[in-house]
Amino acid sequence: MIAFIWIIMLSLMWAAMTEEFTLSNLLIGFVLAYVILLTSSAVVGSGGFITKFPRFIKLMLYFLKDLVISNLRVAYDILTPTYHMRPGIIAVPLDASTDLEITTLSNLITLTPGTLSLDISSDRKVLYIYTMFVEDRDAIVREIKNGMERRVLEVLR
Repeated sequence: MIAFIWIIMLSLMWAAMTEEFTLSNLLIGFVLAYVILLTSSAVVGSGGFITKFPRFIKLMLYFLKDLVISNLRVAYDILTPTYHMRPGIIAVPLDASTDLEITTLSNLITLTPGTLSLDISSDRKVLYIYTMFVEDRDAIVREIKNGMERRVLEVLR
């Protein structure tokens, strides 16, 4: 958290020195501050945010790609005269263990069109997901485990 505050302060200092408080200039300051803290993280000791920020960006890009593909798939199924959906409920074994990890994963799954997180087992080892398109259950489980869950755990652990 301290590294994030440093980045915000350095970004504002950049904007003040250039006398231009625009969004693009603040983003340039953010990138410069991030690079400065990344190169000096051994001296400053700010490893947490600095190392996890690229992982967070990768998670968001993965989620956006998944969001666009799911939207197109659902829209195609709605707009065509025949339905291609084969709905089903899938049990996904979890590597996520904390409340934050499980909640983040289930919310990202629910935000994706065509999927919905239904329940978690009492031992918190299995997440039950409804999906509109079940062709291969094992492929869907692999996609969630190797895609969304892996990226969420990289950011939160």
